[in-house]
Amino acid sequence: MVVLFEVPEGSSSTHGHSSTCAQSSSTHVHRYNVFLSFRGVDTRHSFTDHLHKALIDANIATFLDDEEIETGEDLKPELESAIKASRASIIVLSENYATSTWCLDELVLILEQRTSSNHIVIPIFYHVEPFHVRRQEGSFGEAMVKHKKTMEAQIDAYKRSQWAQKMDRWSKALLEVANLKGMNIKGR
Repeated sequence: MVVLFEVPEGSSSTHGHSSTCAQSSSTHVHRYNVFLSFRGVDTRHSFTDHLHKALIDANIATFLDDEEIETGEDLKPELESAIKASRASIIVLSENYATSTWCLDELVLILEQRTSSNHIVIPIFYHVEPFHVRRQEGSFGEAMVKHKKTMEAQIDAYKRSQWAQKMDRWSKALLEVANLKGMNIKGR
């Protein structure tokens, strides 16, 4: 069972973008309790909005990015900071999650935090089956095929190599997150 701690009344945590990770000599200070990773086109105006509201209503400081980023762009530095400044991440794995290189980069970083700093990771399988994520079948397989085509289309050998390394990290991250105990959500 995972317990996410409530933020005490009157705390100064925020729900916006500016997030930095303060560090003392021996402890890691968390600005957020939860970082939400999701594919906006699938869940922003439905499940994720309801989940975000429920977390905020429970006084759980939650980071929700309110912008979309184009596929192929690098992860924004403020998102990296927000992940590192969070105790836990909830990953809403939906049909189009893997079509976003940005979501996949978030996933890799979240799982790196799980290994390096005991970051709690809670996957939610939203209208997708964990075995499709694990085996990269269905929409996850289709997304990875498209990413492979993008990689193969790279003329520059260095860029092609960078894509290949990213794809390897994404594939391993999808396998790892699918093997975590999570929730399978079919409706709201």
